[in-house]
Amino acid sequence: MVRKFVSVLILAPLAVVFISLAVANRQPVVISLDPFDAAHPALSVTVPLFALMLAVLIAGVIVGGVAAWLRQSKWRRAARYAEWQARELQAEVDELRAQSVMRAPAGGMPEYGSRLHIPPPAA
Repeated sequence: MVRKFVSVLILAPLAVVFISLAVANRQPVVISLDPFDAAHPALSVTVPLFALMLAVLIAGVIVGGVAAWLRQSKWRRAARYAEWQARELQAEVDELRAQSVMRAPAGGMPEYGSRLHIPPPAA
């Protein structure tokens, strides 16, 4: 519920800003992709100014997302390695438990008393 409220609280003013920007900047802008002849470009596109600004904003978000994703690759790699290591260790623990059950005496728990020596307290 709170998440929806916060989303509406952020998205509603953002939508108002974008709509007012689109209404105020409807004039066409020529985008020239020919760096050699500015007067008569071989490749040019005429778009409304708000569409150009929106396209630049979307491109910036995509480039920023890709950059962040690439920066975090070492953490994803470390997480995959830790997950692999945990699976290997769990398999080893399971194997050792299975071996200890097979070696256990008839009473259930293995006898460790013969190897354990605790000296008496000094009086």
